Amino acid sequence: MTVPQPRRQPDGADWFGTAAEALPDDVDSAVLIGRVWDPAGDGPSPVTVRGGEVVDLSQRFPTVRDICELPDPAATVAGLDGPRLGEFGEILANTAAVTRDHTRPWLLAPVDLQALKAAGVTFAVSLVERVIEERARGDLALAADIRQRMLADIGADLHSLTPGSAEADRLKSLLVAEGIWSQYLEVGIGPDAEIFTKGQVLSAVGTAVPVGVLARSTWNNPEPEVTLIIQSSGRVVGATLGNDVNLRDVEGRSALLLPLAKDNNASCALGPLIRLFDDQFDLKRVRELEVSLDIEGVDGFHLEAVSEMTRMSRDPAELVRQLIGPHHRYPDGAALMLGTMFAPTQDRDRPGGGFTHKIDDVVRIGCPALGTLVNRVRHAQECAPWQFGVRDLMGNLVRRGLL
Repeated sequence: MTVPQPRRQPDGADWFGTAAEALPDDVDSAVLIGRVWDPAGDGPSPVTVRGGEVVDLSQRFPTVRDICELPDPAATVAGLDGPRLGEFGEILANTAAVTRDHTRPWLLAPVDLQALKAAGVTFAVSLVERVIEERARGDLALAADIRQRMLADIGADLHSLTPGSAEADRLKSLLVAEGIWSQYLEVGIGPDAEIFTKGQVLSAVGTAVPVGVLARSTWNNPEPEVTLIIQSSGRVVGATLGNDVNLRDVEGRSALLLPLAKDNNASCALGPLIRLFDDQFDLKRVRELEVSLDIEGVDGFHLEAVSEMTRMSRDPAELVRQLIGPHHRYPDGAALMLGTMFAPTQDRDRPGGGFTHKIDDVVRIGCPALGTLVNRVRHAQECAPWQFGVRDLMGNLVRRGLL
């Protein structure tokens, strides 16, 4: 993954970066799958990227879900061939809606029939920030003062605490006695993880397109996350990058507003591609990843941050077990965002004002093993509407003779 060049303007043709930036550093040995919209079939096709070329796999596997349900997806894909749809760089360049040529393929989010799920409060930093949101009742102006007082009370270094342990239970009792217990502390250090539905099947967007925040939101941020690809058996078969866009003012007013804070038009971004697990890349590697975040605004604002997966409070495998098993089945598998340690407190407009998005912010989420997911921020109401649902997909596959 080439380091992204700084300060691209969002109205430029290259704001979303190059193929070298989008793909993993070891692209020649990585087994990568994704989806493109293929005008020849007037619908989506699963693809693999090999030698810089995008190879159509739809004649063998009509959906990405079918690939991910294989006994050994990486080995199977590595041995497949198919029609060439073009160079990855050309297809990436054709993905931006403003300059898109609808007669040529463009990238989509790399999942299709998988459920879109997300885990919250899996890092100590995000745990503290969720408590602050709640106590501020979504009021950004109160957050700085509450943050200072909260950290003095409970500290910020909770990442070594095992959720659900006897030590965590003792801390819970102490916090209850001090009157600062919160529902966010419950899911942060209690036995049960927060796992919620991030979006509906097929509603995710991919790289090089806008992500959406509600126009009425005044406190919001990206959440850079590793996303696991899980088959219906519960086995993890790959990973990609995600942006779990969040409206902090909405969730801060009430946790019962989580669906409104999390699930809006274009609020779930995944991609650019799924890296399938093999001998070189597996869950052990995922646990060691560092995910970078870069935000650039047209106002000259620049923010950089890193999420270290080693600082997760809950192990990814434990989150998967809480998501899927005898208690809950997902017959088409799931994409599970693992949470973030990114909790933006850097002032943007005024001292103590904290961070919130502005329209046309360019958000880059990167990792050498997974590439770079790039989106720019727009109001959800102005992003391309989600119109292609499950019924449309099934009809398209039937018409193309793929189902």
